[in-house]
Amino acid sequence: MEKAGFWGYRRPDGSVGIRNYVAILAVMDNVNGIVKNLGHMVKGTLPIPVWYGRGQFGADDVMFRRAQAGLARNPNIASVLVISLEKVSAEKVAAAIAESGKPVEQFSVQDIGGTVEAMAAGLRKLIPLVSAASAQRPEFVPMSELVLGVECGGTDTTSGLAANPALGYVADRVVDAGGTVYLSETSEWMGAEQILAKRSSSDAVSERIWAAVRQIEDSAISRGVDIRGANPVPDNIRGGITTIEEKSLGAIIKGGTTEVRDVLDYAVKADGKGLYLMDTAAPAAESMTGLAAGGAQMILFSTGQMNIMGNLVAPTVKVTGNPRTASRLADNVDVDVSAMLTGETLEQAGERLLAFSLAVASGQYTRSEILGDEDIAISRIEPTV
Repeated sequence: MEKAGFWGYRRPDGSVGIRNYVAILAVMDNVNGIVKNLGHMVKGTLPIPVWYGRGQFGADDVMFRRAQAGLARNPNIASVLVISLEKVSAEKVAAAIAESGKPVEQFSVQDIGGTVEAMAAGLRKLIPLVSAASAQRPEFVPMSELVLGVECGGTDTTSGLAANPALGYVADRVVDAGGTVYLSETSEWMGAEQILAKRSSSDAVSERIWAAVRQIEDSAISRGVDIRGANPVPDNIRGGITTIEEKSLGAIIKGGTTEVRDVLDYAVKADGKGLYLMDTAAPAAESMTGLAAGGAQMILFSTGQMNIMGNLVAPTVKVTGNPRTASRLADNVDVDVSAMLTGETLEQAGERLLAFSLAVASGQYTRSEILGDEDIAISRIEPTV
């Protein structure tokens, strides 16, 4: 029997991509127009516009640049063209990306002569990058090469009963095969953090879990918000969720049942294999951006009532356990596991989801890719100065 795996693209740092994009990365938002226009003009490219990118200092700047460079270093990116308004930031971001060993080109609009010259320069730099990427052929690799992010949104009662356990089944299969899984959304561990802490690889990791939850609750309280009173949010309540504990117990199972190796900061890549927690905000765009910047090649996204968003860099598989959602929003659903509510076993649903995930890893498009429901949003700490 053939060992489970997928067809992917080997990178200079040893990682394996499931897509083979040439990224066009905006360093700051005032060059987004050039980045998007180049993306429209050049086949095989992935424009990555950003918001902000200037007037940020200290920890905020560190996190923003780490996420930005991490997106470009993601294994799904074959090479990168970095564009900024001025030279210093272009060189700084390009140097951080080049540490991965992948080809990087860069220029600044002010130095090259404005928009028209930037477009011409971009075209000339992209032609050889796209040509080289298109010549690369995928190779079959084992599931141990997979870095999987798990996410949820539009949660309802079927999420905890069906979709999240199906994600957890796949997460366990990936970890058991020697791969890596990221579980994010720190505020959605609250009420179940003690379960994750008991599964930690060490007392130090356990304390990091408790500290991450305390920090996010203290931050909310400092702004006059009580997460324990504001979560579940109205659409969760409409979907039948009654308490934060109920929501969190359903949320953490999507990471599976294996040992928690460590807690990662936002957009930080794991230095080993297994299950890791990533300290992210709950909104899907920010959370998934952190996962992709941390090296996740793919994201499994459970959604009871349907959140249509996918990540721009990491193909996002939409999974629902709600039969009404599977019918009413069928165009956005990749895998329907609602049969679990009427007798399909976890193993049966989990194996279906795993098979689809490996197909996506080998090149099949997700619904969010096909429909263009993809974006990024890098988290912020402080207001712009």
